Amino acid sequence: MPNHSCILTKLQIVVFACLVNLTVAAQKVVEPISDNKEWTAPYKPFRVAGNIYYVGTYDLACYLITGSKGHILINTGLASSAATIQSNIESLGFKIKDVKILLTNQVHFDHVGAIAALKELTGAQLMIDSKDAGVMADGGKTDYYFGGNTPSFAPAKPDRLLQDKDSIVLGENKLTMLHHPGHTRGSCSYLINVKDNNKTIRVLIANIPSIILDDDKKFSEVESYPSMANDYAYTLAAMEKLDFDIWVAAHASQFNMHDKRKEGGTYNPAAFSDKAAFLKRIQKIKKQYEEKKAAE
Repeated sequence: MPNHSCILTKLQIVVFACLVNLTVAAQKVVEPISDNKEWTAPYKPFRVAGNIYYVGTYDLACYLITGSKGHILINTGLASSAATIQSNIESLGFKIKDVKILLTNQVHFDHVGAIAALKELTGAQLMIDSKDAGVMADGGKTDYYFGGNTPSFAPAKPDRLLQDKDSIVLGENKLTMLHHPGHTRGSCSYLINVKDNNKTIRVLIANIPSIILDDDKKFSEVESYPSMANDYAYTLAAMEKLDFDIWVAAHASQFNMHDKRKEGGTYNPAAFSDKAAFLKRIQKIKKQYEEKKAAE
């Protein structure tokens, strides 16, 4: 006999995907064109550490933090990924309607494309670093790099504006938001302690502060973001001092996820404990920053 609940869930996902597409079309949202198929390619969700799960696509990382009072979802990928995220969450045995808080590492279209749709679906509270709130609310039109007359993602109004070191608490889960500006005005990372049997693991969910300006463009030429150079200097210095046991990031490629585990692999939090790789990536960006700053 067919599993009617499974069929219903699949039908709901298809209907939800259609609603997302209609919502995007109605608001005349135009996502910047990307030929990166890894952003949309499916990836089997897995347990990262404790009650943290990877529920994103092959490269656009989304994290579900589960709890007795509801769940927290960090990042949503592209607008078209809404149904994928819902399917991934429910394939793990959790309910999309139990997501109570939505967060993001940054408000670029590849990380918040589905936030408005998921906020409407779940009724979850959207919490944003205060410096990114304006860009979130106008759908990216005022972003210094991707901005323009047309939104690059469906706008959403934040329910809470976060400041550096603010706590996000839901049941037994407590995250600390770390303000790491530069890539966007309100880029941020999160720290959380999770339980793994009798062990506590300190997890960093990082926003890697990559520099996306064109090679020949100077920081001082970005008139809409005059504090960019100072923000990068602050963030790079702050991230070098972070204390954590394991780390992941907003893109799977940024923490070499596919080298550290194979799809369908066994549970192994230690695979993400390479702090040397984290520091190497930050130092590489720091060198790029210093070279660009020297050209000012």
